[in-house]
Order: sequence, then C-alpha cells, then structure tokens
Amino acid sequence: MHDVDFRGFASDNSSGVHPEILAAIAAANGGHQAGYGDDVYTERLREVFRSHFGPEARVYPVLNGTGANVVALQAACDRWASVICADTSHVHVDECGAPEKVAGIKVLTVPSEHGKLTVENLLREARGFDDEHRAQPQVVSLAQSTELGTVYTPEEIRTIVEFAHARNMRVHLDGARLANAAAHLGEPLRAFTTDVGVDILSFGGTKNGMLLGEAVVVLNPELDRGMDYLRKASLQLASKMRFISAQFIALLDGDLWLRNAAHANAMAALLEEKVRDLPGLRVNHPVQSNAVFATLPADALAELHKLVHFYDWNEPVREARWMTSFDTTPEDVERLAEAARSVLGG
Repeated sequence: MHDVDFRGFASDNSSGVHPEILAAIAAANGGHQAGYGDDVYTERLREVFRSHFGPEARVYPVLNGTGANVVALQAACDRWASVICADTSHVHVDECGAPEKVAGIKVLTVPSEHGKLTVENLLREARGFDDEHRAQPQVVSLAQSTELGTVYTPEEIRTIVEFAHARNMRVHLDGARLANAAAHLGEPLRAFTTDVGVDILSFGGTKNGMLLGEAVVVLNPELDRGMDYLRKASLQLASKMRFISAQFIALLDGDLWLRNAAHANAMAALLEEKVRDLPGLRVNHPVQSNAVFATLPADALAELHKLVHFYDWNEPVREARWMTSFDTTPEDVERLAEAARSVLGG
C-alpha cells in the first residue's frame, strides 16, 4: 500500500523493522505461551537486561515511549511530586501532557544547553523543599541522547546524579535513543546508567529497529515496589508480551543494538559533513547521535521540503531536523545533500 522505495529523514520511527527482529518475531509465533509476561521469552529477557545493566536491574517491557516515561516517573514520585527536566525534553514537549494528565506529576522546566541539563540550571527549580505550597521536586529527568541529538558523558551524568541524590531526589533517564549514546561514547550501557547512580530509565527499542516496544528498567531496588501494578494501571501491560520480549532479545542478546545505532550515527555524521559548508546553512548542535539540526533561509527550506521528506523542528527560526536510521544508506544521505545544494546554490 506504499512505495517501498520511499525514504526520508523525518524520524527514526519511519524506518521499517530490522530483518533479524522480524525473524525473531516469527520464531516466537509458534504454539502457545502464557500471556502478560509469564512466558519463556520474557524470563530470558530479564537475564539479558541484567547482563547490560547489572544484577540488580529489573526490566518491565511496555508498549511505547510515552508509557515507559509515565510508568517510570510514577515509580520515582510521590503524589505531591514534581519532575525537573530540560525545556526541550520529550516529557515536557512531546507527550501531550501525559506526565501531568495520567500520572498527576507537575513538570518543571529549566533552560538547557544543546538539550543538556546542567547543575547551575537545575538550581532554578531544585528548591522549596518542605514547602507545602510547592509541588516537591523529587526527580530529575534527563534524556540520553537528548532531543537535540547531543550526548552526556558518564561524568556529566554522575554530576547530575550526585546533585540530585544530595537533595534526596531520584534521577530518571529517558533512553529512547540510549543505544545511540552508547555507540557515540564507545561505552557499555551500564557505564552511564547503573555505574553513575541513575535510579530508573526508559529504554528504547522502536527507534533502533524494533516493530514496537520499549522497556522500563529499574536500577534502584527501592523503586521496584508496585511496578507490576503501575504498568497495568497505566495501560502498558502487553497481553502477548512474548513478542515484545523476543524483539528485545534479538536486539540486545548480541550486538545488533550497537550495530544499528552506530550505523545511524555514522549516517548523521556523514550528512553533517556534506552540508555544513553550504551557503546559508548552519548546523546548530554538535552531531553526536543520529540527528542533524540546521537552519536554512525560508525559501530554501520550502523548496527542500518538495524534494525530501523531513520535519521542521522550530518553524519560526527555520530549523530543520534530519533523522537517520539503522537502514539509512550513504546514497540516501547524498540525495539529501544534493537537494540541499540545489536549493542553496552550493
């Protein structure tokens, strides 16, 4: 029902499913298995996640990224809590108010630098503790990689964790593109999560080659209480969970997660290299994962939309977002670069 040769740069959600993951779904399809996670695939998945995040890690597969964030934040918060996050964060900008509407958690935003939180900016909202008139700041939520494609170093995350824990706050990490961050850093997943004290995280699969499915990973055992109930009450309990778990096993029980992410990152780096010197184009943020953000003249941006499919990130300032995926090819990149040259006169 669609042109199978159509390819664009709108989102890493636009790509198809990696063939190895499709094969894993098919392999899990025979016969019957118990529902709701009482299956052999989900049991094996628990071992796989512990191999990446340590023996204390507990994994809860869910249906989507917003659901993962909402479940994780509820686990880390009291009913009277607030969450501090970057002004560009997904939990603030792109979840239709779900943390507030579904979880009842007030979101407090602070300015960010290339999408990254700093202790100095966190101080703007990490205050008012024990003031009954103020929603109590209990969680710092950061994204790795960020919504602007940048990546925290392990030491940067450790600094934020130490700041939060010194104030009896927890740290949630939105890891929709956690694999891309690991590929950029050349570090194992636990190096900038478990080992630096992150309490709970959302782990992305859909943007890295899966059909659907994300996971909540609890690293602080204190937050594991009631997770089964939170997931169910938040509409995130998959009945045929084996098919989510089988995908994650195919992704993580080997190096497919890293191969996919490293390739997507490499294609973004190649794109940035090809367009950065074009007249009238400015790349706005360091390209450290699978995203390139660039501003163009209004007329050139309008013409480029006619040639290549992508989204505007910030329309008033003429900022485009170009996302690469596990299946983006150098030829795809050259097609976008050539289109940009044609509209910019490069």
